[in-house]
Amino acid sequence: MSAKPNGMGYFEEAFIAVIGIEKGYVNSKYDNGGETKFGISKRTYPELDIPNLTLEKAKTIYFYDFWNYDLLTLSNIKDKEIAIELFDTSVNMGQEVAGKFLQTALNHMNRNQKIYKDLLVDGWIGAVTLNVLEIILKRGEKAKLLKALNGEQYKRYVEIILKNPEQENNFVGWLERV
Repeated sequence: MSAKPNGMGYFEEAFIAVIGIEKGYVNSKYDNGGETKFGISKRTYPELDIPNLTLEKAKTIYFYDFWNYDLLTLSNIKDKEIAIELFDTSVNMGQEVAGKFLQTALNHMNRNQKIYKDLLVDGWIGAVTLNVLEIILKRGEKAKLLKALNGEQYKRYVEIILKNPEQENNFVGWLERV
């Protein structure tokens, strides 16, 4: 497990990873986000001129609205891979969803509450969730947690497709994130 390098945590690395997936401008009828650039959607940010959004502005939005958003505050997560995974999920599916995925995965790893009590699945990564995350990391179960997070993500993609079969057009691209 790695210690945080600075007050931003692993934001720079997380941003580079997400931009590598999100890339540039897209306006696909199959994308529920609608018009997007660098993964920032017009639907979420109606006031933005999406085609002219700069990478620097996208980075600022990602830092304040996804990385250090009140629910997540990913700078508090000491493990780089977990922080980056949650950031990517928050960008793709929403901040609250990312937090709920972590809490759900941690609850499934507590061996019927023998290691720790179930967490409230509210999407807020606060002190209790962080303490439980540390327990899992100290037990050497990070790889299992990452698999569980990816399983939650995959399950969500399938649910989206079942509700709207046209979304299957996005499935192969979504798999880059799993």
